[in-house]
Amino acid sequence: MRKLILVAALGILGWLTVPTTARAQYNNWSVGVRLGEPSGVNIRKYFGNNHAFDLNIGTYGGLYGTKRSYRPGDYKTVGLTIQGHYLWHTAITKSESLRAYYGFGGQINNRRTYPLRLNGEYQNTLSLGGSGIGGLEYFPVNKPYSFFLETGAYVELLQAPFFLSLNTGIGLRYNF
Repeated sequence: MRKLILVAALGILGWLTVPTTARAQYNNWSVGVRLGEPSGVNIRKYFGNNHAFDLNIGTYGGLYGTKRSYRPGDYKTVGLTIQGHYLWHTAITKSESLRAYYGFGGQINNRRTYPLRLNGEYQNTLSLGGSGIGGLEYFPVNKPYSFFLETGAYVELLQAPFFLSLNTGIGLRYNF
């Protein structure tokens, strides 16, 4: 695990030091990492002047604690998640280096639950729900990367209707 973190840190450092020419960085693809809830790989496709699609694939349930009440039982582990949002974004500054965005989409989670009826044994639970997100993205001038900070909410529809979870994240994306 430490080697993976070291390799990721060196890769990010390499991205940060590569100069490029200035371009409309928000009209392209970007790939990066997102730390938060959920954490993992982040892929974003910008299209048009103010739209994007954002996809997160990673872990769910680690940031706010792995033990959490869920239905008649508990979550006690971190699970896998896939989250997608259709986004609208707009420039906040004249240089367009700072952009605000918001969007809506869905989330699928696979996580172990420990229902009371199983007396300490677990079952795998697949859940599905809607989510909304809002955030800020900063594009440094003449650099191929961007930083982002976002927050939102997840509302589960299937297995536990109206189960709420806060989704927050900070990350770095390489734009190409």
